[in-house]
Amino acid sequence: MKHSNYYYWLFFFGFQLTSCQANPEISHQNPVHTLHAKDSSHKDEVTYFGITKPATSSDTSAAWNEKARKIMVTGTVYQPDGKTPASGVLIYYYHTNTEGKYVHNPDIPKSMPPNELGQTHGYIRGWIKTGIDGRYQIHTIKPGMYPTLDEPAHIHLTIKEPNDFGEYYIDDIVFDEDKTLSTKRRLAMENRGGSGVLRMSDKEGISVGERNIILGMNIPDHPGNSEYEALSGRRIGEDLFSFTPFHAWGPDKNTKTCPICKYGWHHGILYFVGKNPDWQDIKKWLTFLEKESIRREKLLKVFFIYGNESDYSENIRRKELEAIGGELDLKHIALTFVPGFSDQKSEIHLMKINPEMENTFILYKRNNVIDNFINLKPTQENFELLSDRLDQTINQYFYLSKPRYE
Repeated sequence: MKHSNYYYWLFFFGFQLTSCQANPEISHQNPVHTLHAKDSSHKDEVTYFGITKPATSSDTSAAWNEKARKIMVTGTVYQPDGKTPASGVLIYYYHTNTEGKYVHNPDIPKSMPPNELGQTHGYIRGWIKTGIDGRYQIHTIKPGMYPTLDEPAHIHLTIKEPNDFGEYYIDDIVFDEDKTLSTKRRLAMENRGGSGVLRMSDKEGISVGERNIILGMNIPDHPGNSEYEALSGRRIGEDLFSFTPFHAWGPDKNTKTCPICKYGWHHGILYFVGKNPDWQDIKKWLTFLEKESIRREKLLKVFFIYGNESDYSENIRRKELEAIGGELDLKHIALTFVPGFSDQKSEIHLMKINPEMENTFILYKRNNVIDNFINLKPTQENFELLSDRLDQTINQYFYLSKPRYE
């Protein structure tokens, strides 16, 4: 399926492409007849077949006007630091129809004819190229599950950066509401390019989900992998998993409530302290975070999680935190604790917190990590650092509420 204008488009997009030389491994041959880009030995032919015009930062699939649930996938492509927008990045997407099949439609120019094995990416496919702000949008329909019902509904993505590094696939876009998306399956995700889990909101009859992409994240041999050393806590672009600390102070006092499950649809801050508590510094941080919570009202939830294993006693820990909550007259922050950051019963171990650090701050939005800071002193500069980072991740979709089906 060689594209007749292949070299023309290489020149047009300004990309220097390299082809994967691995042997093809065919997956999902029946009944959906798909050729997955990550398994192809001809990524250039598969990824660029059917391009007829320059890619822009927004694309509408050929299925948009079909009778189906309309969705918009949006987000920002970042450099390997997870914070700097990346321009000139080409994103190729494709997915099934509502029946979970990749179908060729000869009336649609970008539709891919089946190869000799009956494999195709079908007609619901397209390309986006990021501008200077790194943003992109895909307007399409929600795909159906494969007829085999063994995979969540998903959208495939392939990335080509404006450099010599070859095309690579990233984690499929999947939908948080999908009942087949079990915890086990989520834990097994590779997080290539960051998490692909979409948490949908509704706006004017269209379901909107954000999928930010971090170039090179968990991509073998990518030069940006050096950016991903995390000394404590889950990394930018990863999802957070549920854990159940004991709440000693706050709205869920005397319960074991998961902060991730119940709160943080908009913004959340997890403030971890382990073996080296400096209570004077902690009180300064809590005072600032209380003010920040009041200022942002329902758009921010803050949790202090104490995980000191030394001389652990549930009763003592609860009294310690109750005393601090009362002393500072905290109204919005939850003061919580766990036996230690390696504790599996509370599942706090999934947060990957290093107890030797003076503190770890994880900032998140829609359950996805937007920043990670360690060993921060309670200075005005650091207060502004956290506040500014929250502001930087607000966009026009930030204020949308959580749908009922989630």
